[in-house]
Amino acid sequence: MSEAAKQNWSFKDFINQAGIGLALLGLVVFFAVTTEHFLAPNNITNILTQITINLVLAVGMTFVILIGGIDLSVGSVMAFAAVVAGKAITTAGISPGEAIAFACLAAVLAGVVCGILNGVISSYWGLPSFIISLGMLNIARGAALHISDARTIFSFPFAFEEFGSAQFYGVPMVFILAMVLVLVAWFVLNKTVFGRLIYGIGNNEEAVRLAGHSVFWYKVAAFVICGLCAGIAAIIYMARLNISSPIAGIGFELNAIAAVIIGGTSLFGGRGSVIGTLLGAFIIGVLANGLILYGLNDFMRQMITGVVIIVAVVLDYYRAKFAG
Repeated sequence: MSEAAKQNWSFKDFINQAGIGLALLGLVVFFAVTTEHFLAPNNITNILTQITINLVLAVGMTFVILIGGIDLSVGSVMAFAAVVAGKAITTAGISPGEAIAFACLAAVLAGVVCGILNGVISSYWGLPSFIISLGMLNIARGAALHISDARTIFSFPFAFEEFGSAQFYGVPMVFILAMVLVLVAWFVLNKTVFGRLIYGIGNNEEAVRLAGHSVFWYKVAAFVICGLCAGIAAIIYMARLNISSPIAGIGFELNAIAAVIIGGTSLFGGRGSVIGTLLGAFIIGVLANGLILYGLNDFMRQMITGVVIIVAVVLDYYRAKFAG
């Protein structure tokens, strides 16, 4: 790619993200003007807390969509990781401090294993990740229900709940953790060879292969990162609610995909950014919070969110034509 083409691409990418930022700003201004408590400090804190899990899942989903894949299993994998961690805490018979570390390790490992399976099976046999992750969705959900006997697990160490409710100058600690993850993902995608190859696979997988890189392992790594983020989301979920439920995370995969697509990452792969994903997660969170303040019921909120997702996909189609 020529230097002029790189500069042109950067300009297009900047315009795309600026448009997403303006859309978010417009939503904030609209709800601030039309509702009474939208800008109240407690409500802002609620928004930051509520978007955290979706943001973490969406960060992992960004890597998968950038290579032209999709992972429909992240909600179920999150529930599976939470149940595994919950069982580890309640049955290990160790001190509270050790239990927390053990639970975090168990949740992350559970998510990573699911990511490895998704990546290896879909990449080795060249199968659509849509189908493989759909199968993993059912496997992880069934495993969560089986391990927990379809019961909610609770009675975790107090430190879990303490972290879930902790704030730093009004900013939830769980949101700060999510932002650290965003910054790490941004660095990986923009400042490392691995990140450039993730974009390269999404743009032209065959060219990356002919350049001598192992496309298989990079694609597996993208799914592993997605599973890792699902494990981290499970830890945050446990810290916020102080429970592990085998039915947690239903529909979360759709919200994560929506945040990525609304944030400007192309469903066709090869184009997008984790900063756009951050803005997309904020748009979904602000929209949901504003609609609650309007007094709309859950069914209406789902319908409106669905419309926003469809509009985002249509815009993605035209963005792809513009970039081409």
